[in-house]
Amino acid sequence: MSAGPLPRYTPGQYLAYERGSEGPHEYYDGMIYAMAGGSFRHGQIISSLTQALGGRLRDRDCFVIPSDLRVQVSAEGPYFYPDVVVVCGEPAFADSNSDNLVNPLLIVEVLSPATATYDRHTKFEQYRRLPSLREYVLVSQAEPRVQSFSRNSSEGDWTENNVSGLDAVWHSDSLSLTLPMRDIYARVTFPG
Repeated sequence: MSAGPLPRYTPGQYLAYERGSEGPHEYYDGMIYAMAGGSFRHGQIISSLTQALGGRLRDRDCFVIPSDLRVQVSAEGPYFYPDVVVVCGEPAFADSNSDNLVNPLLIVEVLSPATATYDRHTKFEQYRRLPSLREYVLVSQAEPRVQSFSRNSSEGDWTENNVSGLDAVWHSDSLSLTLPMRDIYARVTFPG
């Protein structure tokens, strides 16, 4: 006997469920996905990156928000919880609940073995639909490596930049700033 089809949810059903839920869930292609907890190293990197970016952007009209703010790609979805979001200028929300950001400038995902392919392909494909997004950053937790994609404003194409090693410096095109990799990976211990 085969199982029946999985239920599909509308964005409205998802938001009603999510707003009454204890933990975060993402919404993609009519499905609701519970967010799994991250590793200690994952949390360290998010914390260090949030602090480092926040320090560099302190005197600018920008906000650095760690993983508890939902980003809405369109009214139909998807809805994701990026690991770090930077919004500059006035934040714009989908509605008066102010819990669905629609104008991120920079999005960071810290890669885990379970989500790396999804973050690298599916999420990036969806995030590119956001007109405000200028940079998408993938941060490895297995080694000191940052891969960033910057939107070329004149053509809409994306330029890839890869940085490796603790002695390197990552440059954010969208924020016009640099961060030493040691700041991103502060006190992180790598295996081996």
